[in-house]
Amino acid sequence: MNEKKQASIGQIWNWKITFACALFLVLVSILAISFGPIHLGFIDIVKTLIGMDGLHGQDRTVLLDLRLPRMLLAALVGCALATSGAVYQTVFRNPLADPYLLGAASGAGLGATIAITNSGGDIYGLLPIFSFLGATLAVLTSFFISGKFFAEPNTLLLSGIAVGSFATAVQTYLQQRHSNALRPVYNWILGELTVANWSIVSWSSIYILSSIAVLISISKKLDGLLLSDEESFSLGIDPNRLRLIAVAAATLATATAVSASGLIGFVGIVVPHLVRGVTHRVTNRSLATIALAGAAFLVLADLGARSVLSPAELPIGVITAFVGAPFFLFVLRSRRVTHS
Repeated sequence: MNEKKQASIGQIWNWKITFACALFLVLVSILAISFGPIHLGFIDIVKTLIGMDGLHGQDRTVLLDLRLPRMLLAALVGCALATSGAVYQTVFRNPLADPYLLGAASGAGLGATIAITNSGGDIYGLLPIFSFLGATLAVLTSFFISGKFFAEPNTLLLSGIAVGSFATAVQTYLQQRHSNALRPVYNWILGELTVANWSIVSWSSIYILSSIAVLISISKKLDGLLLSDEESFSLGIDPNRLRLIAVAAATLATATAVSASGLIGFVGIVVPHLVRGVTHRVTNRSLATIALAGAAFLVLADLGARSVLSPAELPIGVITAFVGAPFFLFVLRSRRVTHS
């Protein structure tokens, strides 16, 4: 009886945490669309969004064409990277795994470099397509090199390292051949949301939300991947099939996020660990919370990127690295102490 009562209390507590993350996301979203070189009043924003007489002229344009799509894109990208990071950590049984583990980052970087060096001036028309294809092809190549689609995690990991190294080498070669592309590539690698518009938000939301829906639908089985394959089979879980579905959905979300915003690091490591530390729950019971927390984290990071050097902007990747790098070292040190 006591155990049931404790489980019930724990479930209520974790739903409260999920609800708190949702409220925090709403709060930082309001701040993100309100503050900037041009301050927009909250009441006027609400009136404009519900179709009443609110903002006019330049203020209305700033809200609807600049800040709102940028905030939504930051939320989508943060949601995708945090959820994918949590799933990768489960699949590879490694708490330090991130969404770029199988070469998605290097493949996207190579695709972006090809787009920038062959754009003929239309950089942002080709860049999302090429970076998406680059990330997807890099992960598919990792599976191919591993010998089979139902590969062991360690084999996949080594394949991803090899593919990532090769893609980085080709990218470096192209940059040296086209020195004029160094600055655009560098800016993209550090992450940017300055090109956010409703078109990018529309197509990226389809892929990201669909991928996350798939991951949440299989979340009850994901923790079976933390066991050995034999133990998973004994529980009625097909680890090979589940691993393939999880990696495919997480990769689609990651590739879409990268193609829309560039390379933004550490979100997939920091957010899952923070959520697990608060909820004390494993992946299958915290994916929704991780998704909301990831969205709030990146919206807040983007607000910081726009505010620290206002009216100039920092690349958002600088903000996430400033927070994420010390956190990564803390987690790494904690693991060393635990295993010593």
